[in-house]
Amino acid sequence: MQETTTRQRLAGVLVLLGLLMQIVGFTGAVPTAQAVSYLLWAAVALLWRDIPKRSRIQAGVLIALGVVMLLVAQVVYGAAVNWPAMLQGNVFVATMLVGVSFISLIGTQGNKRPPGKRVTGADGVLRTWLGVHFLGTILNLSTVFMVGDRLARRAPLTTPQLLALNRGLSSAALWSPFFASMAVVIALVPSVQYAQIAVVGFPIAMLSGLLTTLELRRRFDLTEVDGFSLSPRSLLMPAGMAALVMLFHFWITPSLTIVSIITFLLPGVALLSNLQEGPRFTLRRIRQHTVTRLPAMRGEISLFLAAGLLTLGLSTLVAAAAGDEWTLFARFGTWQAMASFAAITLSALVGLHPIIGVSVLASILDLSGGEQTLFAFVALSAWAVGTSVGPLSGINLSLQGRYGVSGYRMMKDNLPYAAMMSLLSLGAIAGLSAWLG
Repeated sequence: MQETTTRQRLAGVLVLLGLLMQIVGFTGAVPTAQAVSYLLWAAVALLWRDIPKRSRIQAGVLIALGVVMLLVAQVVYGAAVNWPAMLQGNVFVATMLVGVSFISLIGTQGNKRPPGKRVTGADGVLRTWLGVHFLGTILNLSTVFMVGDRLARRAPLTTPQLLALNRGLSSAALWSPFFASMAVVIALVPSVQYAQIAVVGFPIAMLSGLLTTLELRRRFDLTEVDGFSLSPRSLLMPAGMAALVMLFHFWITPSLTIVSIITFLLPGVALLSNLQEGPRFTLRRIRQHTVTRLPAMRGEISLFLAAGLLTLGLSTLVAAAAGDEWTLFARFGTWQAMASFAAITLSALVGLHPIIGVSVLASILDLSGGEQTLFAFVALSAWAVGTSVGPLSGINLSLQGRYGVSGYRMMKDNLPYAAMMSLLSLGAIAGLSAWLG
């Protein structure tokens, strides 16, 4: 077992307590968001010196900017700032990532060969993209670990495999009603017409798969590159999890979002699958996970929490400075939508998660009717492109934490893809704007 210090083990326990408190909050019996935020931020403080320097600098800058903006909003503009609740931004995403991490405790670990017939080449890349994309529409980030861990049983993941995982998941943001991006967008613009989003977004997502296959076949020798076998045995665990999520979403806990369900369901399944080996075995694995894997998530957790604080500070300051009457655009049409897409996507390139750009933009726009649907598609397409290429997006941070690939290497390898997807998205934005009239 990897050696950890007392400080790191304590931080891991705080993260686990944060997850448990978040799950308690889902019952509605007691509000726990504030307590969860304090536990996660306390863990980040304990792990601060262990965070990679580049991530630590960015998180520090985001935190400082967020706090300064809140101070300016209160002192200069007289805004009412709820200081005890200021740390709650993005807590739901951070706890979902913690819940998803328990997927490593489900099933057998180690070097067991993956089941199903071996598939390689462009066909293997396409199958990996398809598996991650369609299962990811429901299971979000957890699918990347399910598929990636299975591929990694043969050999360490190669660049084409990592790019297929990245793009298969990020492109699901274009249309999936269960994706984290859709939850954020619906919260910001509740009058969005989902059917119109799906009609435009789904074909572009399919073009992403085609583009990925053709580009990787041209750039790499895929002869020995393993793909995800879409055999029944390979699909058993991720498809079973997807079915469980749907069961909870539609029948057992219909009031909870998909993100919330994944947050408690994956740790729950992990616990049950280990209990077959006895309580002592289960406790030992959970303890090991708590003191080694959870502290190792310091990079992802700190950046998501810092980004949430920045978003709160920026939106509070803009609202206080501009007042309710000011909006960025008098109307939100084709050119305004294209400019917004470009701004969010470019901000992802410099390391800001699209959730920041989307949230800030929504706070300074006054959208009506069809403009809400157009804004929603701008947000989703920018999220799909931005998370694929952004070095500090959730998917790239997770690939970095799990498989050791550099976020900046992923950015460099994804630039041509992001350029092509941006052109497709801009064309779709123009078409949707004309359709909405």
